[in-house]
Amino acid sequence: PSSAEIAANTSSVTKKEALSKQKIHQKVLDKGKPEDAMPGIAGVKQPLPPHPLNGMVNKTGGKVRLTFKLEEDSLWIGTKARTEKISMSNIKNVVSEKIESDPNYHIMGIQLGPTELSIYWIY
Repeated sequence: PSSAEIAANTSSVTKKEALSKQKIHQKVLDKGKPEDAMPGIAGVKQPLPPHPLNGMVNKTGGKVRLTFKLEEDSLWIGTKARTEKISMSNIKNVVSEKIESDPNYHIMGIQLGPTELSIYWIY
């Protein structure tokens, strides 16, 4: 096969399944959107808020609050059990993808280590 054929075959194989269709996310999404979820605003970039963001859940379905502490250059991820304080420099990547069944609701992943296994998922 030519290099063009190989490239065409590889691109179709490496295309990833939508996050909202993946089994690990589906079990959280099947519980429904949190009652206090804030709708996303497509195509709008806003600065990080000075107040905490509520209305989200983690992969176990527990409520999550995000607080951006800009003066400390950190992100606080708060749950009922604990608050994890993460330096912004430790965040390797942020992934956000709309949920196909509800485009105003997103799955967001905050990668805290070198691999995809270190992603903290928020819904």
